Amino acid sequence: MDYKKFLELCQRGQTGPKVSKDDWDMDYVIENVMELVEDYDFSWDKQVVIPEDENLFRDMFEASKKLILKTGMYNLSTQRVISFTEEEIEEGIRNMKTSLVMGEGKDAVTLEARKVEDEREPLIWAGNPGCPTPERLYYPIIQSVAKEPLIDLLTCGSLVDVDGFPVRSGDVTEVFAVRRELQYLHKALKEVGREGMGLLAAESSVTEIGDYAASYDRALRPCDSHLVATFNELMIDSGNLLRAANSFDYGMRNASLACTMVGGLGGDAPGATMVMIASILAANLICNADYHLCHPIHISDVATTARGCLWLQAVLCQTFATQAPAIIVCDLWPASGAMTKELLYEVAANTIVVSVCGGHLEGIGAANGNAPHGTGLEIRLMAEIGKAVTRQHMTRSQANEIVLKLLEKYEYIFRKEGGNPGVAFDKAYDMETITPLPEWERMYEEVKAELIEMGVQLS
Repeated sequence: MDYKKFLELCQRGQTGPKVSKDDWDMDYVIENVMELVEDYDFSWDKQVVIPEDENLFRDMFEASKKLILKTGMYNLSTQRVISFTEEEIEEGIRNMKTSLVMGEGKDAVTLEARKVEDEREPLIWAGNPGCPTPERLYYPIIQSVAKEPLIDLLTCGSLVDVDGFPVRSGDVTEVFAVRRELQYLHKALKEVGREGMGLLAAESSVTEIGDYAASYDRALRPCDSHLVATFNELMIDSGNLLRAANSFDYGMRNASLACTMVGGLGGDAPGATMVMIASILAANLICNADYHLCHPIHISDVATTARGCLWLQAVLCQTFATQAPAIIVCDLWPASGAMTKELLYEVAANTIVVSVCGGHLEGIGAANGNAPHGTGLEIRLMAEIGKAVTRQHMTRSQANEIVLKLLEKYEYIFRKEGGNPGVAFDKAYDMETITPLPEWERMYEEVKAELIEMGVQLS
């Protein structure tokens, strides 16, 4: 997209119809989604987490295009509607990238639009994305991830303090936090001999100030990516428009991020899926997106491993794979944390769904991304399963059967008082050697044996 077109779209957020946030939610989102769900008779079977209905994918795509054409996007900062024409939406679809090189030199990899039941392995974008993390644990967590040989790309959590000073949004501490984050990432990559690996970074940049502070050649490089987020539902703010604008000259890749709520304004899984697809179609334009992150949130269960969120990711990945190939990277945010078997079961279920349906894998935001309770070990499992699923040519029906068994092993934790957050990184890993403690390693081996028994051909 050129400057002029992007500026024109942004200008609509200054001149479009003035609408209150409440009216946007009720009249634009809820009413239009409900009408389309009824028109297309969308529903879902909770025993079929991975549907195979080609008519569903076709109808879902058409309904999503109608939704974004009818609603547009809401600029939360100006309280005005950014409308799109049908021609612009179709042009955005045609221009979606299907191949994107990330990183540089010997460590460069190519993100490609994957197919349903693709024989090409999903890429592994590893880290604890966005997780608020104290500095004392920040670098050890990155080390535990970077040293895993099966990963392809690296991401990270957000620093909550720097040298003992709490990080505040839009404050000078945000500048120091995001630069410290990038220093740690590059240090870890140098340590493992993979200095050219691509990043999704500047996670400590809560505002556009941090995004600007990271944009220089020793930090967030042109071969790396940053987030340009949209909000629940079908909204963006001026700060994220500034993030998108920041990439034009410098060149880093824009990762659109939609966190649609299952059970929220879009209703249950089918309506929420439509909203997520519509968000991506808008992000082609208003976020100038190079690739798309799919991060559903369940209104009560939160995690991407909730049954409705798994269905959303399965349908969304297959819809784009069959209707309009695009690079889709799915976030994995389990409810459980380190030193719990449930974390490993959740990772297995989410990985299988995404891998067979045509997405790439990013994460893991253990403990719902709320605490530094993630480690490199569950990322190892994600990578091993993603590769095994494609290597053994697992079908969607086989995958569905295994995922249903895994749901039986962890779904109860969504109702568990206090959740299942596990323990912090330093209670799961040896802080001297940055290796899993024996008990955590034992759980991992036991779950792998269970997965092999279920039919996942892990080595």
